[in-house]
Amino acid sequence: MATEDKKLSSARASTSDDAEVDESDQEKRDGITLPSHVAGSGTLDQLVETARSYAKQAASENTLKAYAKDWGHFTRWCRLKGTDPLPPSPEMIGLYLANLAAPTGKAPALSVSTIERRLSGLGWNYTQRGFNLDRKNRHIATVLAGIKRRHARPPVRKEAIMADDILAMVGSLPFDLRGLRDRAILLLGYAGGLRRSEIVSLDYGKDDTPDSRGWTEILNDGALLTLNAKNGWREVEIGRGSSDQTCPVHALENWLHFSKIDFGPIFVRTSRDGKKPLEARLTDKHVARLIKQTVQSAGIRSDLPEEDRMALFSGHSLRAGLASSAEVDERFVQKQLGHALAEMTRRYQRRRDRFRVNLTKAAGL
Repeated sequence: MATEDKKLSSARASTSDDAEVDESDQEKRDGITLPSHVAGSGTLDQLVETARSYAKQAASENTLKAYAKDWGHFTRWCRLKGTDPLPPSPEMIGLYLANLAAPTGKAPALSVSTIERRLSGLGWNYTQRGFNLDRKNRHIATVLAGIKRRHARPPVRKEAIMADDILAMVGSLPFDLRGLRDRAILLLGYAGGLRRSEIVSLDYGKDDTPDSRGWTEILNDGALLTLNAKNGWREVEIGRGSSDQTCPVHALENWLHFSKIDFGPIFVRTSRDGKKPLEARLTDKHVARLIKQTVQSAGIRSDLPEEDRMALFSGHSLRAGLASSAEVDERFVQKQLGHALAEMTRRYQRRRDRFRVNLTKAAGL
């Protein structure tokens, strides 16, 4: 009982100012540490740092940032309600979820998917603090089920970038070094059906940098990407295109040649004038901005107001474009996108023959 009280007291102290602390302080409090009864040493301290490094790799950087924001939002909400976030209270968490779905103030109501993500973030944060959040508790499960039943809507799908669209987008780019890089990003992302994070995490070779999530090999017939993706390691084959102007492999070769990159991150920042490569790896936000900028420059969906047009396109538009444009057996598209289930691949297909197999007639009707 004394041990549990000590853990609770320590955990409460660590969350009193979660919204205000910087990342280094948060890391010290929530990271891997030695047991209190073990004396530190040079070797053990080094192992602690190694373990912390591995722990960081358990989830993507974006996921960890989202979870940190989830916890900060929840702890502020608890303080406003005059309660403590620790230990986890299913009753208060149920009320928190209800407040997210139907806010009492001016804050907008969150979507069901965002509320579920917030709950996952709370679960992760409680685990890091030595507590278990029982999502099956009736105060949480029944409230969440009611929110889903009342507020759930079909997911808003991003517009697919089709073949003519991607050609117009790359055609709007200049032919300076920055333009060569962005052209390679768009064509490689489109032909590979890659996620934004997968594009920017590529290295030139295997194990070039600690933050790499994959590497590429350029072969006679195309490029072979080895990716450490959501569902584990996978290989993505990107064949050469019908012309140099539309070939993703040729675009990648051009970028690597003129940027003189032969080690480390493939897609890096450039100088302000766009003529000199820098060492810093691009973030996935660059891909999102690039897609929106080139969609606008190419005049895609110009029939819509600019705000609506920008909201239609995102990084997922590249993956949806490949899934919708490639007229091949569905299993090849599924493999390229790295989906475990064909049903997930179909969610990305904006244009497909939904009634190619007519089970009504096959059943004799």
